[in-house]
Amino acid sequence: MKKILLIVGILLAGFTMSYGQKFAYVNTEYILGRIPAYEAAQKQLDRLSEEWQKEIEGKRAEIEKLYKEYQAERVLLTEEMRTKREETIMAREKEVVELQRNYFAPEGMLYKRRQELVKPIQDDVFNAIKTLATEGNYSVIFDSASGPTMLYTDPKLRLLKRSRERLQEMQALTGQQENMCCLWTATIMCLSIILRNWIRSMRCWKRLEFRNNF
Repeated sequence: MKKILLIVGILLAGFTMSYGQKFAYVNTEYILGRIPAYEAAQKQLDRLSEEWQKEIEGKRAEIEKLYKEYQAERVLLTEEMRTKREETIMAREKEVVELQRNYFAPEGMLYKRRQELVKPIQDDVFNAIKTLATEGNYSVIFDSASGPTMLYTDPKLRLLKRSRERLQEMQALTGQQENMCCLWTATIMCLSIILRNWIRSMRCWKRLEFRNNF
């Protein structure tokens, strides 16, 4: 861990903004490449991946051989024999697909092995970055390995960001309430105008009716 701290400390590049906040960036891929345990773990994972891939390719070659033999002998086989050979080939293909999924699926054996070998080293690097960020009073630390990704943010900044978001939510809610009040006011005014016009129309109609009676 001390060696990782030293490597991260050497490779940590920082700068200070005009308003006092300190920022820094690191390249985690470069840092990991300088850790012997990480290189050893990567080589072990590469060997496993190569072995499993060869195993799958070997089984596919066997299936291809069975299929070619079946195609060559198909005309000589009875219906029952053809069905049995086809079912055998399909079952072997299904086994290969399942084997490939077990090895290389997102939650497969290679992923689990990588979690066992690599993740502890990655966690050590992250903890080293966090330690140096706290000691150096950095506000944000970016990872330049795969685009500008934030590795660390000062908890005070996260609280400030959440406070701003909450304030914006309250302002938006207030704005919605004001809009609803304006809408209700406009609606009441329209209804009042319609009601006054209706009353006038009724009065005119009654006058006409009265005149017609005489």
